Amino acid sequence: MPASGPAKSKISILHTDPLQKLPWLVHGFSTRAGGTSRVYGGRALNLGFTKQDLRAAVKKNRAAFLQKLGIGGKHAWPIVTLRQIHSDLIHCVDGVLEHALVGDGLVTATPGLLFAIQTADCLPVIVADTKKRAVGVFHAGWRGTVKRIVEKGVGSMRLYFGSRPRDLVAAIGPGVHNCCYKVGEEVRENFYSQFEYAASLFHEVKESDPVREKYPLLFLTARAPGHSTLPVNIFLDLVEANRRQLLDAGVMPKNIGAVPFCTSCRADLLFSYRAEKGITGRLMGVAGIRPTDGGTRKK
Repeated sequence: MPASGPAKSKISILHTDPLQKLPWLVHGFSTRAGGTSRVYGGRALNLGFTKQDLRAAVKKNRAAFLQKLGIGGKHAWPIVTLRQIHSDLIHCVDGVLEHALVGDGLVTATPGLLFAIQTADCLPVIVADTKKRAVGVFHAGWRGTVKRIVEKGVGSMRLYFGSRPRDLVAAIGPGVHNCCYKVGEEVRENFYSQFEYAASLFHEVKESDPVREKYPLLFLTARAPGHSTLPVNIFLDLVEANRRQLLDAGVMPKNIGAVPFCTSCRADLLFSYRAEKGITGRLMGVAGIRPTDGGTRKK
C-alpha cells in the first residue's frame, strides 16, 4: 500500500532513453509524488478525475505537472485526453477537443498540445516519428493488447503521416508486470487465439500451502494422480506483449524503451488499481510536439 511520504515531496516524472533524445518532443510518465490530493495517502499527484478526489485538487495537480514538464504557466498547453474503453479505436487529432473522444489511442502532428493516456496498471505507450515530428499515445490493457492497439497505432501513423517504422521510437510506460499480473484462463485463451507467440507471454505458478508442504501425509487421498494438486496461477507479461507488437509493426528493437517499474510492486511510487483494491488515482503518460520556434502554444 502507498506510504504517506513527506508532506513536501517533489513531482517526479519518468522518461526513457529513446524519447529523451528528441529535442522537439515533450514526454513523460507521471508518478504519485508531489501533488495536492489527500485521499490516496500523503499528497498524491492524482491526474484523473476520479470518484474519490476533489476536482479542484486534480486541476491543481495537472497544472503542477505541466509546470514540471516546462509547458505550464500563463500559456500552458491544453491536455487532450480520451474516454478510454479498452478498445482499438484510434483518433487523429489536430486541435483542442470540445468533448473527449471515446477510444484508446491518439495520433497527431500538431504542435502545442499535450496528448495523455491515463492508467493505474494498464500500460501507456508512446510512439514518436523522428523524421515527421508526429506522435501517438496508446492505452494498452490486456483487452486493448489482444485487439493490437499498439500495432494498429503504428499503422495509423503510417496512414496519416507517412511514418516509416524504421524512423519510429517507442516507450512503454509503467504498468503491472508479469510478476504481479495474475489473469484467468479466458485471458490466456484470448491471446492464444490471436498470437502465435502467445505461449511465451505467460507463466504459471502453483499456489503455495505451508501446511500441506509441512504435513504432506495429511493430504494423501485415494484420488487419481493430478486430482488433488494445488491450483495454478497464470501470469501475463503485458510489457513483452506490447514490445512484440511494436517489433511486428517494424519498430527496431534498439528504438524501444520501457520503464522498469511494476505499478503493483511499487504502489509507493505509482498508482495501482490492483494493489489498492480499486481505490486509487490515475497516472498519465503524455507526449506533445514543441512548436518549431521553440515557444509555447498561444491560446
